[in-house]
Amino acid sequence: MSYIIASLPPIKCFVKREFLYNDHKGHGELEPAIWVSLKALRGQVFRIESLLPEYGALYDKLPIHAYVWHNEGSTLPTLPVDALQLWDCMGYRFTIVEKIGLRNLGVKFLGKDKQWHFGRYMFTVDFCADEMSLDTGFTETAEEHKSFNFIQLDNGQFAAQPNNRCLWYDQSLIPAETKFPDFQAAQRLWTVDGTRKWAAGDDWFYDIEEKT
Repeated sequence: MSYIIASLPPIKCFVKREFLYNDHKGHGELEPAIWVSLKALRGQVFRIESLLPEYGALYDKLPIHAYVWHNEGSTLPTLPVDALQLWDCMGYRFTIVEKIGLRNLGVKFLGKDKQWHFGRYMFTVDFCADEMSLDTGFTETAEEHKSFNFIQLDNGQFAAQPNNRCLWYDQSLIPAETKFPDFQAAQRLWTVDGTRKWAAGDDWFYDIEEKT
């Protein structure tokens, strides 16, 4: 579990140079970059730090729409930041994990424009509350909690999308024609420790006694 900052896989990509100059110049130009770390501050989009090899410099605090993964990206239709990352970060404590069952799978997400956008799975970022602090957000509320699947999009951009916006492709497991997922969002949290129907004794394998 990371607090505010965590290391990223070394993703080779390009940063749009106007982001390096606060929009004053560099429009339409790309600078080679390698992702180094990810920052998460509640109520903001992810901040990505990257190494700029041609300068030997680290550049920090850029949003996801500052980057493309191939150098034709500047000539392709682009999505705005609020379409690429649907929700702001939910807190300061987070985990970055590659879900091995999804490694390199094709995925599409439904954007705010009501269009499907296609790409390939990279890794997932998920949040939780700080165990030492009061949970003042919704990271552990069933119907509000969201994870962020990072996707390398076919148009050259990157996206961070929740599960309920994504559909996945696997030639072995998922048929070409799939059903439409009309599920409801999970709204319950489950626990077994607070029921008090059973009590464990002091024996190593528990001398289980039923409470009356």
